[in-house]
Amino acid sequence: MPETLAALADRAIARLKLALPDPAQWPPAAGFEANLRQLAIASDFAIDTLCRQPELLALLAEPDPPPLPLPSLDPLQPSAWPAQLRRHRAAASTRLVWRDLLGLDAVDATLRGATRLAEDCLQLALAALEQEFAQRHGVVRAEDGSVQRLVVFGLGKLGGGELNFSSDIDLVYAYPQAGESDGARPLAAEEYFARLGQRLARLLDETTADGFCHRVDLRLRPFGNAGRVALSFAGMDQYFQREGRDWERYAWIKARAVAGDVAAGEAWLETLRPFVYRRYLDYTALDGLREMKAAITAEVARSDRFDDIKRGPGGIREIEFLAQALQLIRGGREPTLRERRLLPALQALVAAGQMDAADGAALAVAYRFLRRLENRLQMLRDAQTHRLPADALDAERIAHGLGYPGRDALLQALDEQRRCVGAEFAALLAPRRGQAAPDVLSSYWRVLPGGGDAMVLAEAGFADANGADQSLREFAQSLGVKSLSDNARARLDRVLPALLHAATRSPQPDAALRRVLGLLQAILRRTSYLALLDEQPSALTRLVNVLARSALLSERLMAFPLLLDELLDTRVAGPLPEAPEMHAACAAALAIDDPEAALRTLNETRLALSFRMALAFHDGRQRAVDCTRQLAQLADAVVVTVLDMARADLAAAHGEVPGGRFAIIGYGSLGGLELGFGSDLDLVFLYDHPAAAEESDGPRPLESSRWFARLAQKVMALLSAVTAAGRLYDIDVRLRPDGGKGALVSSLASYTEYQRERAWTWEHQALVRARGIAGDATLLADFERVRCTTLAGTRDPDTLFGDVLKMRARMRAELDRSDAARLDLKQGAGGLVDLEFVLQTGVLACTAQQPALCGPRETPRLVDALAASGWLPADTAAALHAAHADLLDAGLSCTLDRRPRITAPTPEIEAACAAITAAAIAKGLPFEPGA
Repeated sequence: MPETLAALADRAIARLKLALPDPAQWPPAAGFEANLRQLAIASDFAIDTLCRQPELLALLAEPDPPPLPLPSLDPLQPSAWPAQLRRHRAAASTRLVWRDLLGLDAVDATLRGATRLAEDCLQLALAALEQEFAQRHGVVRAEDGSVQRLVVFGLGKLGGGELNFSSDIDLVYAYPQAGESDGARPLAAEEYFARLGQRLARLLDETTADGFCHRVDLRLRPFGNAGRVALSFAGMDQYFQREGRDWERYAWIKARAVAGDVAAGEAWLETLRPFVYRRYLDYTALDGLREMKAAITAEVARSDRFDDIKRGPGGIREIEFLAQALQLIRGGREPTLRERRLLPALQALVAAGQMDAADGAALAVAYRFLRRLENRLQMLRDAQTHRLPADALDAERIAHGLGYPGRDALLQALDEQRRCVGAEFAALLAPRRGQAAPDVLSSYWRVLPGGGDAMVLAEAGFADANGADQSLREFAQSLGVKSLSDNARARLDRVLPALLHAATRSPQPDAALRRVLGLLQAILRRTSYLALLDEQPSALTRLVNVLARSALLSERLMAFPLLLDELLDTRVAGPLPEAPEMHAACAAALAIDDPEAALRTLNETRLALSFRMALAFHDGRQRAVDCTRQLAQLADAVVVTVLDMARADLAAAHGEVPGGRFAIIGYGSLGGLELGFGSDLDLVFLYDHPAAAEESDGPRPLESSRWFARLAQKVMALLSAVTAAGRLYDIDVRLRPDGGKGALVSSLASYTEYQRERAWTWEHQALVRARGIAGDATLLADFERVRCTTLAGTRDPDTLFGDVLKMRARMRAELDRSDAARLDLKQGAGGLVDLEFVLQTGVLACTAQQPALCGPRETPRLVDALAASGWLPADTAAALHAAHADLLDAGLSCTLDRRPRITAPTPEIEAACAAITAAAIAKGLPFEPGA
């Protein structure tokens, strides 16, 4: 009959009694012996440790056993270091077993505890060895005299802070700079740190009479076992630039500096981030990941792996691969996914919409279950095992320790978790489906340029089949196509027929084809985008739909293929970001040290957000009135960020003007929160400073007025600078006091005087929509007071209405592009400018009696405010709301298709224009009819 669990526990208790220096110490406190019996069933290793170190019993008897003090490694007694480290690791590990067994620690805490223990031992051992090396060889100094230290990177579960109980530790050694040690027996940095690293590994890894401390694995270093033990950061950079492979990107996701010069190591890891995480959605990684997954699947299929909870079916490695594959693909775009720890990575994937919340929760449960079981397997005898025990008694011990009545119950619970993991793993990187175009289009493309028949295209639905055929032949013969690698050409041969098929289903097949070919030419050298379209059929269909219906978005996609990422962003169909989120997204560029890179990043953020807004309008998820408001809010965020950039740059060279204030005012469509795609920004710059502050306080002071003028010039230069992501905005500053003849920057006093004494009526009209955008809050408040005072001034009604009518007639004559068949939506009769003039006249006529009218800027709020004041009848206000929304919709549709905002009147447009014209006439503003 097999040995019983009770007998096993009895024998362990007997051993412990014999190990006590004073047998009178037994029995221990009530309940403690029962806990020790549970420990005996769960861990031979822990009982062995207690027999060697019986003083630990007093620690375990405490209700909440605290961490053990770290040993002190005497530099004069290096022969004692191995025993000290091993005894400490055994004692601290026994404490982890005890806390896990009694439920004092959840599995997450046990993993953190094992990680902390490994870090402590690494740091203690390295510090002792560094002292020894310093005495023998000195310290390594770089050319500039700075001291260089070894950097120890932890990869795998050590780097992720989730080390299992008896795991080896994956280490990579590096050092910041080359140099030589300064001692009596100098060594070159490479030799010095190689010897130091090898000594460190032996001190931890070698098995002695006291066992081992931690098994060390150095095989993940560059070039593996054939590579140098320690490389400089420059050598590491060179390796990853030239030799880095997909599996190394996967491995370095979890990398963390764990000992030595940790600060230098973490700073270097930031520079490695572009290798690990590509800047955008990284679908080129999929082929490599599929190969890795296939290797995992093949290993899982081995019959001897079934009992392996790490490498077997539904095991720990499948969960890790699942999370890290999604991190690799999307981490360059989603900073929140750059997470070393697995459980937080799962949470981040759920939060980013890359994993269903229920699936993420189920995987987290499975992961904790498997890691707890893995720890118990290893706690039994401190063995690096992941297999379920073949021995029946060992299996019963594991099941009993985990609270199961027996081995079969444990296996049943394990199978449930493994099925869950296996299903998710099988779905990851599943073979492409639904991308194959009809055979006839695929066959047509594959025989180009020599073969193929244009009739195939005609039958597929292209109106100009001969033109489409010629375009496709030219594309097939282009240098970009001919120079593709075999893999990229295979992707193109899958993608292009699918694009042709999607084009035939679009509203404008011929236009879609022209734009598709233009986009493909733009991305052929960026095979990651071909991979994106190859892997994501939904993106391909969506892309063709956008290309067919929007010339503007087509042009932007061709110029900036990074916008293709937006077609796959799960947020693209969700709510658009609010103003604070836009400000935060733009402000992220301020953390980038390189000014050119910062400006490019800011522009990429603007492009991505505005593209998302365009898609929302394009898909009918929001109307133009919402889109134009969001575009203006985005411009606000960009201007605020650019002002911060410009001010920091100017202050670095010339200091600040003490007590000086600067503000940027938005006029026109920006001020009125009605910005279109491609609209320029009407800006006015204001400043103010104490009389005593005659110049800036920097190393090269500037006269105060020149300092503010220089700041405005820098803002304009940054906003209009051409970067790899294009230009932020075109700027128009002609609405400043005295127009093009006036100073670029106006003092608050001169601006106030101008508005009070010399401004024309049309300038006061423009002031209705003017709005503080960026700068010092107190100066923006002062501007608002000047604006409200100006708008509330008493005006002669005849003069006001006469000036408005004259200005509108002049604009109509110069700017209205309407003809007999088409209407200019902005400048035509009953168009948007007529509506603006009506509302501006109401504000200028009534604000003296109704001060609240100076508050709103945007058209819908102005309509509401004038209705609330009684100046507009309620039914007129409702009609103007509808008219404004319809005209904006029509105008934005024209803009997105790169058409002038001139269109044949539809019933909706005719009704809108009639409502605006009627409102204008009713208020005494009979604007001249259009052409």
